Amino acid sequence: MDQIRRVLLLGAAMGGIAGPSAAQAAAVVLTVRNEGGQRRQFDMAALERMPQRSMVTATPWYDHPRKFTGPLLRDVLAAAGAKGSTIKAIALNDYAVVIPTADALTFDVVVARLLDDQPMPRRDKGPLFIIYPFDERPELRKQIYFTRCAWQLRDIEVS
Repeated sequence: MDQIRRVLLLGAAMGGIAGPSAAQAAAVVLTVRNEGGQRRQFDMAALERMPQRSMVTATPWYDHPRKFTGPLLRDVLAAAGAKGSTIKAIALNDYAVVIPTADALTFDVVVARLLDDQPMPRRDKGPLFIIYPFDERPELRKQIYFTRCAWQLRDIEVS
């Protein structure tokens, strides 16, 4: 019996080392709220199941171009049934920025969940990062668009 217990404990410990537990994987990472108060919550698996967009782009925060992957912001809004003219993106540290919804419709703005094909830890702007396609659209290489890139994203409020 002790050997079975040890095997189970070792398996549980290795599972914690190898990757997140089922409870962690199902944790809500993003909440989208409409003006009417309706909300849709996404865990990382739900965001991963959405169509993904990858782009390599230079940003002011990294010393070389990086690859960002995740669903398009407009797809996240559509999945949440969120409609309105403004998006308020709120980070884990309560940083908030207002983004015109037109940006999400006009540009391929990504809610990045991967950086260089790896999940983004909080210490490196994760787990979610709103990122614009700066290299594909040079007109976006302006301070106004840089400030709209919310990292450590946790909430979106649409009005």
